[in-house]
Amino acid sequence: MHPRQDPHPDDSDEQDLPERPSKSQKKRDAHALQALGKELVALSAEQLKRIDMPDNLRIAIAEAQRTRSHEGLRRQMQYVGKVMRGVDTGPLTEALDVIRGLSAAAVAREHMLERMRERLMADEQVLGDIAAQWPGADLTRLRTLRRNALREREQNRPPRAFREIFRELRQLDNAARGEDAEHDSDSEQEGYDDE
Repeated sequence: MHPRQDPHPDDSDEQDLPERPSKSQKKRDAHALQALGKELVALSAEQLKRIDMPDNLRIAIAEAQRTRSHEGLRRQMQYVGKVMRGVDTGPLTEALDVIRGLSAAAVAREHMLERMRERLMADEQVLGDIAAQWPGADLTRLRTLRRNALREREQNRPPRAFREIFRELRQLDNAARGEDAEHDSDSEQEGYDDE
């Protein structure tokens, strides 16, 4: 007698196997990696220095930035995508979000600095708070910028000093956090309401 085979084998064996991604999903993932690579290639050298990534990816990105021919760049971008398949892209995406100013922490810091600027514009005594928070602050410069910003506001002139106050506060905050003072977001530099 032949051993009888069950036409319906136990499904538990199939449930233990991980589901493999479809060909379409693999293609979408590859395109997503290439798009992320394209964003990385578009960054400046300073911005790239701030992002922790494997050396082979850093080299591939640098090569793509140097490539001038259209076809050469297309091939290099495919290579960047290929290198990124072996890299955890979570930290890269988070670093790009910070550079773009999209992370919640970065947005919260920008808002805190804007509030500090508004408080300073309303009351010069806030310089004491600034000195307490950032001991290296140049209070004389901030006081002069505040006076200039108030004068600009009175004369309906462009808010140059007002914007410069924000830049000074951001540099102080970045220095205290041990970060590079350069930041690409200019959203904080929007003008103020005329009084």
